[in-house]
Amino acid sequence: MGDMRNMLKMLMMVVFVGWMFIWIMISTNLFKNKWTPKMTKYFNTTYFGPQGINLVLLTVPMMFIAVLSCLYLHIQKKPTQTQSKSKIKGRMGRVMMVMNPLGIVTATEFTFSLFFVALLTWALANYLYISYFVSLHNHDNAELWMAKFRAFGLRIGYVGHYCWAFLFFPVTRASTILPLVGLTSESSIKYHIWLGHISNFLFLVHTVVFLIYWAMTNQLMDTFAWNPTYVPNLAGTIAMVIGIVMWVTSFPYYRRKKFEIFFYTHQMYGLYIIFYMIHVGDSWLCMILPNMFLFFIDRYLRFLQSTKRSRLVSARILPSDNLELTFSKTSGLQYTPTSILFLHVPIISKLQWHPFTITSNSNLEKDTLSVVIRRQGTWTQKLYTHLSSSIVSLEVSTEGPYGPNSLDLRHDSLILVSGGSGVTPFISVIRELIFQAQNQSTKIPDVLLVCAFKYYHDLAFLDLIFPPDISVSDISRLNLRIEAYITQEDKKPEAADDTRLLQTKWFKPQPLDTPISPVLGPNNILWLGVVILSSFVMFLLLIAIVTRYYIYPVDRNTGKIYNFSYRVLWDMFLGCVCIFISSSVVFLWRKKINKEGDKESKKQVQSVDFQTPTSSPGSWFCSNERELESVPYQSIVQATSVHFGSKPNLKKILFEAEGSEDVGVMVCGPRKMRHEVARVCSSGLAKNLHFEAISFNW
Repeated sequence: MGDMRNMLKMLMMVVFVGWMFIWIMISTNLFKNKWTPKMTKYFNTTYFGPQGINLVLLTVPMMFIAVLSCLYLHIQKKPTQTQSKSKIKGRMGRVMMVMNPLGIVTATEFTFSLFFVALLTWALANYLYISYFVSLHNHDNAELWMAKFRAFGLRIGYVGHYCWAFLFFPVTRASTILPLVGLTSESSIKYHIWLGHISNFLFLVHTVVFLIYWAMTNQLMDTFAWNPTYVPNLAGTIAMVIGIVMWVTSFPYYRRKKFEIFFYTHQMYGLYIIFYMIHVGDSWLCMILPNMFLFFIDRYLRFLQSTKRSRLVSARILPSDNLELTFSKTSGLQYTPTSILFLHVPIISKLQWHPFTITSNSNLEKDTLSVVIRRQGTWTQKLYTHLSSSIVSLEVSTEGPYGPNSLDLRHDSLILVSGGSGVTPFISVIRELIFQAQNQSTKIPDVLLVCAFKYYHDLAFLDLIFPPDISVSDISRLNLRIEAYITQEDKKPEAADDTRLLQTKWFKPQPLDTPISPVLGPNNILWLGVVILSSFVMFLLLIAIVTRYYIYPVDRNTGKIYNFSYRVLWDMFLGCVCIFISSSVVFLWRKKINKEGDKESKKQVQSVDFQTPTSSPGSWFCSNERELESVPYQSIVQATSVHFGSKPNLKKILFEAEGSEDVGVMVCGPRKMRHEVARVCSSGLAKNLHFEAISFNW
């Protein structure tokens, strides 16, 4: 298997380098005037028409990588204690800079960002060179400077198109491309944001330049022109209007304080794509098709998964008014620590989906999956109120889980830094260490959990660290120390004020409820590869048939007779049809195969039960005389030091870890906290610190 993985990795790397080489060369005069005429007779055939070159050179290679990546990830081994760590990977993962608005930038991110900026600059320079010194288009017989001004606006639009070639990769939640470079959709959302800002800015410049040019040449009505055999300007105008609305409402103010506005305006992306594609045409569509094709496969599979109602077993209301929801799942559903699950509760909102951290561990809790929900914002407040009422069932749909393909915990010690509900990803990390500790030959790192809370009752989060049915032997090898900081209170509250107990509400199973399961069943990634391959091959066949027997008899490969807009509409329509057919067939077939397993899971979930504590950790810390319920929970109290009225001195805490050769540092919390930890780890004063930030800023 090792040789197979190495061979696949090398093949994907070669194809990717070739793909990037085409992107570098496509803007040059050499490619346009020397290579393109030679390739036209081979690729722009009667079966693919004028889009043939871009389809073969820019679409096929990335789709080939996407299929190979499914096979690669399917056979990829999980990290073990005996495997050696890559020094190169470790260096590339180190923090290079921490600055707003970019945030935390690793060496890998810096390298790719630098390359991408260089690519955009290179492309613009080459396009302008061709326009200014090789062939300046001046069909309107305008003055020379006006023609050059128009050419600048046109080429700026071309460069913005480059951003769209990568725009949808970060938001493909079940992506098999991102794990190849050590990323997840959650951790790479910022790239989608950056690309969105850059492309919208470039498109805005493109639009403004053309409006000014048309105004100067008395052609302002061309803004609303729809040429049947050339670029329809009206489609671009509509796309730009939609794009501006989406762009403005995607700024941090709307995302964080007016989420509903951001969410609903972003649902216009379908219209944006349609009019944008009509504006640029089928050849330019093929340049950006791979990331869009993979995104829509992922989106449709997520839709299929969300049509099933998930079995909600129970809800625990913590003294801090936070919630823990526990669902049933199939035993074959595996996920890594720090994964998230998207929830949809129709009674709260018909459209909104929200991501929440998974606190359970798929190895320890084989039949259940738990998430923690912090009560903040309109949606979570409504959910909390609804669960606090006298209900016996709740309709919930889920998507996911989504998370890293693997999580490397092979360190001498681990420092987990959290702020508020940022402690929840580390609950799953600690549970993973508990599972690994069951293998006596596995070396378990010492764990220091540094958690900052506003109020004392938030210590109830610590109750979730251990699974409900944990035993003393399960945690005997776990060396856990907890430093808890209460920032808004100077002393312990009175014992009488801390009598709130954990409340557990159990829900009756409903006939339509099903355990959470992989959308395509066991070997989900392998079957995803089947969907990608079959849908794309079907797309190529249908495009070839339509072009050869419907478009070619009319157009004869001139690109000047058949309707310009119809060509790209055919591409979009056939792409959607192929994704729908292939995904549906594989989904339904796998659902039929796994039906027996689902029946067994439904039987198992009827007997799922939990040992729920009758008090919270907050009450344990408050009174030393109180008898603790169990030795495992008693160990949490003994391992915890509570500090009042202060914030953690993160620099001191991290530097005190210098005694260990290899210290893994993970942080999840407010931006200021993440940046502070990143700066310490990147300062070079402590070379043994290996940093990783977890952020869920959607």
